Amino acid sequence: MDHNKLTNSSGAPYFEHQDSQTVGARGPVLLQDFILQENLAHFVRERIPERIVHAKGTGVYGKFTVTQDLSKYTKAKLFSKAGNTCKMFARFSTVAGERGSADTERDPRGFALKFYTEEGNWDLVGNNTPVFFIKDAKKFPDFIHSQKRVPKTNLRDKTFMWDFWSLNPESLHQVMILMSDRGTPYGFRHMHGFGSHTFSMINENNERTWVKFHFKTQQEIKNFTDEEAQKMKGENPDFAQEDMVKAIESGDFPRWKMYIQTMTEEQAKDFRWNPFDVTKVWFQEEFPLIEVGEMELNEIPVNYFTHVEQAAFSPSNLINGISFSPDKMLQGRLFSYPDAQRYRIGVNAHQLPVNGCPFGFNNYQRDGTMAFNEAGDAPNYFPNSFDSVKPDPDYKNFDYEITSMHVANFNRNEFDDDHYTQPGLFYTKALNEHDRQHLVKNIVTHMQGITGPKRDEIINRQLCHFFRANIELGMKIALGLQINIDANMMTHMKT
Repeated sequence: MDHNKLTNSSGAPYFEHQDSQTVGARGPVLLQDFILQENLAHFVRERIPERIVHAKGTGVYGKFTVTQDLSKYTKAKLFSKAGNTCKMFARFSTVAGERGSADTERDPRGFALKFYTEEGNWDLVGNNTPVFFIKDAKKFPDFIHSQKRVPKTNLRDKTFMWDFWSLNPESLHQVMILMSDRGTPYGFRHMHGFGSHTFSMINENNERTWVKFHFKTQQEIKNFTDEEAQKMKGENPDFAQEDMVKAIESGDFPRWKMYIQTMTEEQAKDFRWNPFDVTKVWFQEEFPLIEVGEMELNEIPVNYFTHVEQAAFSPSNLINGISFSPDKMLQGRLFSYPDAQRYRIGVNAHQLPVNGCPFGFNNYQRDGTMAFNEAGDAPNYFPNSFDSVKPDPDYKNFDYEITSMHVANFNRNEFDDDHYTQPGLFYTKALNEHDRQHLVKNIVTHMQGITGPKRDEIINRQLCHFFRANIELGMKIALGLQINIDANMMTHMKT
């Protein structure tokens, strides 16, 4: 085929690309001009539904290298020895905004990784924060609705945001991270990443260890102040995308080191908090970081839509030796993410190059929209007498007992309502004085956007959470909001 010839979508060359067929020089356009029809019909279908969350993002290919043998914890072949490598794809994103929103919005950042391993694709779909706003996926639609546009005005509303947060004190830890300068990172290269959830690793002896994944940027940590972020929104709303592209094209490949924290099943039983609660962290003094690998991002995709917009991540994409946990948010995402991708891209999204396993796959799923990686005339059922595909017993699921047979909508145990200790430690230990000043300023500025007849109720409710986390923090925010706190009110807020 001559690749210099202009053709239609079926490969037939044509000449008249710019002028429609008409009856005479000024007559009506003819329906028979199929090139006109084809181009217009395809044009109005160029967009697929944008992601409900994480709509705007940057995608980059790279390489992951294992630096420590983890066979003690997992039978995943990728981690069987130091020096193993695999290709990978990373997508960074903001959460609440649409595709046209600014990269420097105050928002968590998505940190989604796809590892193309010899045992299948492994997706680690996390954020740039180790915790999240809620601990149960049942709350997720309501949470996102509170952060998105109001049905009446089609505007985002700080009143709705703080109303939801104040009614869900488990959100306090993440809210404080969001309101610190960590909520406005300087692009994507200068932030850490986290798997956030608790996962598990299974070794050859069928022994399970709980794990959390951490990614430490090898570039310096760098954040915008609130003023700098607001300014950059107007100057360059695509700042993070441009920063990543320029760095890679100049050969300054960004790198992150991967670490894990491990917790035995016995330690999990005795942990003060629910170890599967995504609103809590595991203290590194008790569960130190173990370096396990390094990722380097070194290739900008040749076509953004093909590789980035059509990228489909799901925490259900796990490999042998890495598995889930009872984390309620994770359990909900195991269903919700692949379901969202089936809606957004189609039931055969896994056949697209960015999502496909380079080592191939064998199953009996057939047909559906956009099926192109079909198995020819091979049987579409199992078992059958015509192919040699057989289940491999080495990949049996991890067997474990469920000790409690009590079914209920469980909400809390003795420590599940402690939403304040870790946020208080974040304020006193994780932040320096400069960071604390910015945190208070950012919270006050944001809460000043709360309006309407419920304003005082929402502010006071949220102030109660800040006081319970740290009295100094609560006082400074109240002072910034010009709210007088008397002794009786402080006693009430602390309790």
